[in-house]
Amino acid sequence: MTRIPEWVTLGTALGCGLNAGVFFAFSSFVMPAIDRLPKSQAITAMQSINKLAVTPVYMTALFGTALACVGLVIWALVGDGPTGWLVAGCALFLAGAIVVTIVANVPFNNAVDAMTPDGPGSSAAWARYYSRWLAWNHVRAATSLAACGLLTVGLRLW
Repeated sequence: MTRIPEWVTLGTALGCGLNAGVFFAFSSFVMPAIDRLPKSQAITAMQSINKLAVTPVYMTALFGTALACVGLVIWALVGDGPTGWLVAGCALFLAGAIVVTIVANVPFNNAVDAMTPDGPGSSAAWARYYSRWLAWNHVRAATSLAACGLLTVGLRLW
């Protein structure tokens, strides 16, 4: 019997955990620290982060984990193993990290990227951006961590 599904599950769980850590860091101290800056500087800082976040390393960590989830779900559905745990963990990551990123956080980032840091209304626009972006990032952190946990339980039950 091959152990490949177990190794894929381990790698996928680690990817979910890695992403949970990134999201947690932003929720717990990166964004609050940025928000303490004068609002024009906060906008400029976030614009810089948005440019630097789209790197091959981070995109591989985020979307590579998503791809691993898709493969693991297919494997779990056609094979034998802890299907429910694996499907639940992968579905949670895909919905809570990937879909939320695409439909919430990226559009918010695009809006902040279009802001003029010291333009009229920029402080109010930052306040709206910050609260909404942070709320959805909390969702990404929690669901990624929960997905890591579910996959870890599935791995233990394999």
